[in-house]
Amino acid sequence: MRPRGRKVAAGVLCALVLGGGLGGGLVGCGRSEGGLASAGPTPTAVGPVRLWPDLPPATNPPVDYGESDTQRVPGIDVPDNDVHSLDAVAVVAAEVRAHPGTYSGADGLYEQTARAILACGTAPAACPVMRPYYRDLTGNGRDELIVGIRMPDQQVGVRVYLAENGGLTRIMATVDQVISVELAGRDLIMRVGSAGIPGYEYRTAWSWDEQQHSMLPTRDEIVRVKPAGSGPSTVPAPRLVSPTPTPTPGSPDGLTDGPAPVPAPVPVEPSP
Repeated sequence: MRPRGRKVAAGVLCALVLGGGLGGGLVGCGRSEGGLASAGPTPTAVGPVRLWPDLPPATNPPVDYGESDTQRVPGIDVPDNDVHSLDAVAVVAAEVRAHPGTYSGADGLYEQTARAILACGTAPAACPVMRPYYRDLTGNGRDELIVGIRMPDQQVGVRVYLAENGGLTRIMATVDQVISVELAGRDLIMRVGSAGIPGYEYRTAWSWDEQQHSMLPTRDEIVRVKPAGSGPSTVPAPRLVSPTPTPTPGSPDGLTDGPAPVPAPVPVEPSP
């Protein structure tokens, strides 16, 4: 047992030497019967360099890109704070009635889209409100309501609603030429086509911010989706996808989506 103990002690000493050598110089520990060999000098770490260090900070910063207006949805009561009991079309229609003729901002809708929403009860086939989805995005232990609205010019509006204090608060509203909307954990990730940069798309992750009490775009990136010069590709139809769905009691597939009030959306053609 003693010879074996000496070999173990030597191995521990070798590990200590290796740990002490990581700051620079040669590292490694070899044995005559073929052990670790030196990998050469370790490269020197290069830290960030601040440019124009004398540049004074801005005294009046611009509006934060992540700012988001939240508002109570008028006329919608949620006594048990359960969004599953709500009609998604009724929620969006309540906002349309509260903001008639609003074509820009968080409440902005095309005129024809607003008319179609108010007519969903009598013309369900033309209703632009897509199937709702449910997910706990705020971490409060209850699901939030996620609604998609089809609009002209290949655009899709995405809105998220939080049930609290017996009512409903909209915590996110955005409109873009959407390729897809995905749920990943507590993040809502939007993929948007880039007309100005061929072969790329924008991906934005919206996350709950407790301080702002709203969903904010916390990560934004431009991603290459096909090699340059490979020619145009067909952009898939906008869709709401739940890769990791939240189980719903009684649901055979575990998906927490609601009934689809309208047929599947039409395909989105690539922008010229």
